[in-house]
Amino acid sequence: MVVAAATDASVRRDGDALVFAGALNRAAAAALWPQASTQLAGAQRFVLTNVTTVDSAGLALLAELAARLRAGGITPRFEGQPTGLTDLQAAYRLTPELDFPA
Repeated sequence: MVVAAATDASVRRDGDALVFAGALNRAAAAALWPQASTQLAGAQRFVLTNVTTVDSAGLALLAELAARLRAGGITPRFEGQPTGLTDLQAAYRLTPELDFPA
């Protein structure tokens, strides 16, 4: 498990999933980006069940990772609805897969 500096957030690979934990905020997004992006190949799911909150920077992290999977032909699945995610999806008009509708 890789822990982000100055945050309680982490990301780890578990089979076909990237498993996130803690608060996905600005500090976490910056700290987790290198680890998450290097672990992305072959992932199909984002597990957010242990994520406590998501802010706009955390949403941007997840949306960019999801976009990279879609670019490779994979439609990512999300498990869990941490605090803040649903409101941000609505505010930015994103689909449940964190994509912009066509």
